[in-house]
Amino acid sequence: MIDLAISRIKSTNPAKRHGVLLMNPGGPGGSGLMDPLISSWSLPPEVRDQYDLIGFDPRGVGKSGPITCGLTPEEQQFQRPYRPETFDSDVAWAKGVADKCREKVGDKLPYITTRNTARDMDTLRTVLGEKKISYLGKSYGTYLGAVYSQMFPQNTDRFVLDSGVDPARVWRGMQQVWAEQSVPDFDRWTKWAAEHNAEFGLGDSAKAVSDTFWALVERADKEPIKFDGRGWPPEVTGDDIRRNARGYAYYPPFFTELFSALKAASEGKTLPSGAEAEKLQKALADQDQGAPAAAGASEPAADNSTAVWWSVVCGDTDTWPRDPGQYAKDAARDKKAYPLFGDISSNIKPCAFWDKPVEQATPMDKKAKNVLIVQNEWDPQTPLTSGQGLHKALKGSRMVTVAGGEGHIVYPSGSCADASVTKYLTTGQLPPKDLTCKNPSAVAEPKPVPNGPNRY
Repeated sequence: MIDLAISRIKSTNPAKRHGVLLMNPGGPGGSGLMDPLISSWSLPPEVRDQYDLIGFDPRGVGKSGPITCGLTPEEQQFQRPYRPETFDSDVAWAKGVADKCREKVGDKLPYITTRNTARDMDTLRTVLGEKKISYLGKSYGTYLGAVYSQMFPQNTDRFVLDSGVDPARVWRGMQQVWAEQSVPDFDRWTKWAAEHNAEFGLGDSAKAVSDTFWALVERADKEPIKFDGRGWPPEVTGDDIRRNARGYAYYPPFFTELFSALKAASEGKTLPSGAEAEKLQKALADQDQGAPAAAGASEPAADNSTAVWWSVVCGDTDTWPRDPGQYAKDAARDKKAYPLFGDISSNIKPCAFWDKPVEQATPMDKKAKNVLIVQNEWDPQTPLTSGQGLHKALKGSRMVTVAGGEGHIVYPSGSCADASVTKYLTTGQLPPKDLTCKNPSAVAEPKPVPNGPNRY
């Protein structure tokens, strides 16, 4: 038996109450207990009037029967570059993680999946006495919401899926899409940096900036660069540069400042962090602090999120290759196609040694007439192509795309998509057709991508 931890903040205007709004912040492995409190500050008053805000820790997470594989911090790092000379150690790491998880919680792992979390959501609906539930799911939460809409279409009310996971790519393909998206992100960054060469001195053309970047990667591979942190290791390798560039290049002003500071450090110089870097460094610091724990509650093991991550991404679908050699071939191929991140995305993962799933992935074969998808154009975690894949899979859904929108997670941020989402949540009226809007000016500050294991 698994006990589910839930939280609720009631409607601010019971006379206008429409129902409950369940929320999921992403993951897999992310805690959702604090979502109602966070959302009570950020959601528009008219939305708060109509819903009881419901948060919960998905099974295996946080306060809901937390699991642990007993993994060390090093074992939790899964973004491993591929090299023929280190591949055997990567295979040993992947097998070691799978073996540890099997030994520690093998009896629970087969049941910590997206389909079972969707079943838990419907149990919560029953417990709350609701005929239907509305839902706001972000990142991984979009896939969870999509699965619920297919398993329980009769119980699906107003569903908003923010920053979409493509059901056709769960889960290895969703890691590989990071490498694919790194190409347009990187190209966009090099153009921006070249246009600001007078300020940063990285090159007067996109090619020159690219050459500067790869020269520094090569140099750092030979001799790591001593750096002052800013979310990076104190000694930065070429692989560290590639990993961080994949997550940061979507926001050119910030990454240009950060890369300039790194380049200066490699030359024995120092540069001020700059306004953009200071903003995102503060966001990193705030993010690292995390949400406050419930009073008197014991904390789950340090690897709890990672353990749930692998349980879900390995247990949702049986599409992971079982032959280690296939990962070596794919990683070598993708390093050529996507040099920034291709080998890291396609290198071997513990799923190669995981037990076979007890269920198949959820088919997306039912109409999704109650679903609104919102998506930024420049999202490093769930790229636009991924959100479009979700929209294609959920036939009958509507999609609002923020042209030029930067960062992961759209609503609520003050963007041009907010009005469509708020109208849908408060009236049930979807846009009559798919929309593309453009922000009149810069709105919410982009957030840096965390270096932890949870990526959606």
